[in-house]
Amino acid sequence: MNEPHLDPAPSTESFDRLRRRVGLVLAPVLFVVLLNVDLRGLDGPAQRLLAVLAAVVTLWITEAIPLPVTALLGPALCVLTEAFVPEEGTPPVKQVFRSFADPVIFLFLGSFLLAEGMLHHGLNRRIAFQILGLPGVGANPAKLLAAFGIITGAISMWVSNTATTAMMFPIAMALLREMARRESERTGRTAELGPSKFATGLMLITAFAASVGGIGTPVGTPPNLIGIGLIERNLGVQISFFRWMSFGVPAAVALIAFIVIYLNRACPAEKGLSQASADWLRTEKSALGGIRAGEWNVMGAFAVTVALWLLPGVLGLALGVEHGVVKWFNRHVPESVAALVGALLLFVLPVSLRQMAFTLGWREAVRIDWGTILLFGGGLALGDLMFSTGLARWIGEGLAGALKAKSLFALVALFTAVAIFLSETTSNTAAATMVVPVALAVSKAAGVDPLPPALGACLGASMGFMLPVSTPPNAIVYGSGCVPLLKMVRYGLALDLVGFAVIVPVTTWLVPWLMKMH
Repeated sequence: MNEPHLDPAPSTESFDRLRRRVGLVLAPVLFVVLLNVDLRGLDGPAQRLLAVLAAVVTLWITEAIPLPVTALLGPALCVLTEAFVPEEGTPPVKQVFRSFADPVIFLFLGSFLLAEGMLHHGLNRRIAFQILGLPGVGANPAKLLAAFGIITGAISMWVSNTATTAMMFPIAMALLREMARRESERTGRTAELGPSKFATGLMLITAFAASVGGIGTPVGTPPNLIGIGLIERNLGVQISFFRWMSFGVPAAVALIAFIVIYLNRACPAEKGLSQASADWLRTEKSALGGIRAGEWNVMGAFAVTVALWLLPGVLGLALGVEHGVVKWFNRHVPESVAALVGALLLFVLPVSLRQMAFTLGWREAVRIDWGTILLFGGGLALGDLMFSTGLARWIGEGLAGALKAKSLFALVALFTAVAIFLSETTSNTAAATMVVPVALAVSKAAGVDPLPPALGACLGASMGFMLPVSTPPNAIVYGSGCVPLLKMVRYGLALDLVGFAVIVPVTTWLVPWLMKMH
């Protein structure tokens, strides 16, 4: 599938250049200053880590250098400056970089390979057109907008939000062009593709639903696995795939329902667009033909993976978590191994034995988002060091004292809001890396259950909707020319506020109840 070609507005390009220049200067300045100032309560390793973290966060926010490169730079600087507490018998480089071999890295790797198999064989387009081509959907703009949101959100539960948006964006653009062409034929006037109400709504629901859908499963977006990894290491609490979905899916469904209702009211379709969309969707759906061998193989591998992900949770409900079968599955088929089993099936399931062609080859595998995997590993490494050096505790105690937030509800609200704010200016992975360790430390210092505030920060990190720089899906749809910046800010702010209103009660009350139930 071809990536959409984007032509950013000149003003956006100028801002990005200025932002990068500021980052290149500010990051080393902060690094040097924080290495040499006297900070009360911080010992040597923690202060050196603070200097590294300040430089890394600045580079992440300004994107002065590529985000994955910054994720490698952070741990490398930690080794160079000894920004860690040495472990006896463990070489510094192995101690700092071991997070890059964490099992959740391979969970992400497996899910990325499955997603690439889906994209390579066009299964994504078939799923989209099957739903969009349902009777009554294409001929009704409100249903069409709703279907786009539901499809995008559902796919984003299993595929990265960037890949999901890049998949749905060309379909939306082709649909809008066909609507514009039919409108020109009907009225006799040239109808150019631009920021009409429906075009704006269709673009925004594609971007917003891709980000929201990711909170439904552990593999939907990197902050989920960042949170799961940090929670398991620091609290000893394992959040299974099934358990995450028990609160992640309801939150995602609630937010997608709001997006559908809100954008349908804010961006109604102009008259005369309905028939054009219905005719075009029928044509595209019929052009897909029958299901090919590669698509069957991807569906089979995906089904095996999801079954292995969910089976321990289902068995735990039926037999009890202490049953021998449940313990065997948890020990021998953890989520990371299940993801790799499904992904490796793609390399052995043939599409043509005569030609020795398989569902996925290495040529396709190298196209997965290796940068996000590096970003994820770097985020885990910095998060672990924040705890082992005591930096997270120092920041947490200072923040808790300054804000006087000590109740469970107040802490969940605080860190959800902080994560949402940070996600507007930096990547969601970076936001989760910065906020989740602090949320854990502050909650421990306040004597409340650290799990809900950490999960609030984790989910809040996926809520950046206001600016093109907030998240790649926003940047993709902004490049279409169909989304005025002020409308993205306005509608994105509304979704941020509703996201906050959904995440806080879910993590404050629903999550503790579900943890007791399981």
